[in-house]
Amino acid sequence: MAADEFRLVSTHISNEGRLPRQYTQEGQGAKKNISPPLEWYNVPEGTKSLALVVEDIDAPDPNDPIVPWTHWVVVNIPPSLKGLPEGFSGKEEEVGGDFAGIKEGKNDWKVPGWRGPKLPNHGHRIQFKLYALDDEMHLGNTDKLLEAIEGHVLGEAVLTAKF
Repeated sequence: MAADEFRLVSTHISNEGRLPRQYTQEGQGAKKNISPPLEWYNVPEGTKSLALVVEDIDAPDPNDPIVPWTHWVVVNIPPSLKGLPEGFSGKEEEVGGDFAGIKEGKNDWKVPGWRGPKLPNHGHRIQFKLYALDDEMHLGNTDKLLEAIEGHVLGEAVLTAKF
């Protein structure tokens, strides 16, 4: 990996490592289904905003063998930020400051914010994909967001965890 490469990392998840239980729907007590901490480095020059899409890239669909299942969508992340703290999901309004303007889209459970994986999906890969964009994006579902960013992507960084 080049030192100046656009990278996405987490202090709690190594690339291709296991997604800790507290970030799933199988956590215990209050430590359950909270968004993991994320950090990024070397945001491409000219980036106006960042967008994050987290998907189970091994999710089965009865009509199609593999259809990604969306766990989290976040748009309009300022490029000046260096990451999102643990438990950020659902609190963007409370946090304010540098986080003002960030919006969470609906996941495939049809609710906004982070929803971690749950049984019977063990063995799946959860892919965190951060896009550096040359514009701010309006919120919609994942398909519409992925269509909207076409032609606006300056770079992408990927972190993959196993569940």
